[in-house]
Amino acid sequence: MTLGRDTSITWLGHAGVEILTPGGRTILVDPWFGNPNSPRTQEQQPACDVLLVTHGHFDHFDADTIALARRLQPVMPCIHELSLYLGGELGDAAEVIGMNQGGTVETRGLRITMVPAVHSAGDTMGGESVRYFGQPVGFVIELENGFRVYHAGDTTVFGDLALIRDLFRPDLAILPIGGHFTMDPVAASLAVELLGVHDVLPVHWGTFPILAGTPAELQQAIGARGGRARVHDWRPGDTIA
Repeated sequence: MTLGRDTSITWLGHAGVEILTPGGRTILVDPWFGNPNSPRTQEQQPACDVLLVTHGHFDHFDADTIALARRLQPVMPCIHELSLYLGGELGDAAEVIGMNQGGTVETRGLRITMVPAVHSAGDTMGGESVRYFGQPVGFVIELENGFRVYHAGDTTVFGDLALIRDLFRPDLAILPIGGHFTMDPVAASLAVELLGVHDVLPVHWGTFPILAGTPAELQQAIGARGGRARVHDWRPGDTIA
């Protein structure tokens, strides 16, 4: 199954994806290179023009994120509290753009909108106390050719996904399906219905046994609801284009 939109998306394991855009840009969302299924290390990542972090849990944002930002110097639109932390870690030369839910930035030929997610955020970052990195979010990314990708971050299903559909009309959704920490395939099938998307890339499953949801279960649940969205049954390192 292909997208046919001059775009390729590679699963970096867990919730991390690399999006190569029609204009030649490289977008990374939640790259956790330390996950046990990662197809590459942080040092092997060749490029990053835009780096998006949905929330401050270690499996979405860690020391590798900081190292990659220093090495490749991407623009980083992120929630306000996280932008304050990153500004302190990376210095004034870093292109960190603080924003919040409902905000949109245009950068590198892309249009990036921050939208809500229902989850939590905060981690120790190797210390003893928990740091708060702002509310969890998702992103709607409009590429140079108008193709719109929604990365939900970590979330359960919630009714305002219908507002994301009405306001932004995403073509493809990247959704967590593992369960326990996020929605499971049955809940994700309702999310697909609320979003009205044609294609779904399932993430945040299979990394650990507790993340037990599968793409096949999601496809079955979508069918049970009378939906026709395509679920791309991929594995870490696979690319959908």
